[in-house]
Amino acid sequence: MKEFVDKLLNGISIGIVVALIPNALLGEILKLLIPHFPALQQVFDITVFVMSLLPIMIGVMVGITFKLTPIQTASVGIAAMVGSGVIQKNAEGLITLDGIGIVINTGITAALAVLFVQLLGDRLKAYSILLMPTLSILVPGMIGLMLLPLTTRSTGILGIAISNLTSLQPIVMGAIIAVIFCIMILLPISTVGMATVIMLSGIGAGAANLGIVAAGVGFAIASYKANSLGTALAIVFGTPKLQMKNFLLKPKIAFPMVITAAILGALAGLLNIQGTPFSAGFGLTGLVGPLNYINLAEGGWTAKNISIMLSTFFILPIIINLGLIYVFSKKLKMIKAADYKLDFD
Repeated sequence: MKEFVDKLLNGISIGIVVALIPNALLGEILKLLIPHFPALQQVFDITVFVMSLLPIMIGVMVGITFKLTPIQTASVGIAAMVGSGVIQKNAEGLITLDGIGIVINTGITAALAVLFVQLLGDRLKAYSILLMPTLSILVPGMIGLMLLPLTTRSTGILGIAISNLTSLQPIVMGAIIAVIFCIMILLPISTVGMATVIMLSGIGAGAANLGIVAAGVGFAIASYKANSLGTALAIVFGTPKLQMKNFLLKPKIAFPMVITAAILGALAGLLNIQGTPFSAGFGLTGLVGPLNYINLAEGGWTAKNISIMLSTFFILPIIINLGLIYVFSKKLKMIKAADYKLDFD
């Protein structure tokens, strides 16, 4: 069971990154450029469309991680698409792709499809190419579709609960959410997937983003001496997950970043720093977090909003992490540069 879940989560994570990262990297920048370069609208539209391919990407990636045959893998992809809820029929009777679907239901459907195609095995023999895709729609695909209303309501309730809590206690909940996402980005769990599964938005999404920023900036600073400038930049603008192995071996190396995350998360509640379910899990990747804050902030690109954005996403993460890393390394002797060494050989 553990191996099955590990493979399933790995496939889901890869599918999420592949489908969502193009818009995450380019989307906000393109929005700024399109008014001046209208031809870029087509590029933006393509990245949005690719996001709607998330369910089939998840299905295919799950199939690959389970080392299924090409026909089985494609069938899992089809079933995941059916159970995701992304396929909608409008008033005119046209079939459209709406959003990215319900990620948790996509994952459940993909899991059912894997079990189904493994159960069939080679029983269909020469008829596999004819029957397996169809049966995958009729059995795991339709089961996933029937489960969709339940998972939609469940994730909606969870998202509303978090939203209400951040409204009632924005500073406390902001700090808690930031710490959770700071730790989560260092584990084999997709922060993007988690944020989209629970449809994390508002201050909760802003706090989550700042938690990831705290991890990225902190680990870049702490690991700079042990690695290279390129590796440090990859941690900040790529993913702090590069430090996952070091963190799992020595969790204490993340203490400065976790404290920084708590402070930044509290500021998210205090300053009303908001985000979206699609921005919450990316940190500084593609400048998604800071640009989303500006877009959602009242007044947009005002001097006040720009100052808050620069302070919370860039200046404070550097200053707070520097101070805490100094305390934990020089005063408390709990961490050292070698703890952050990365070996890519």
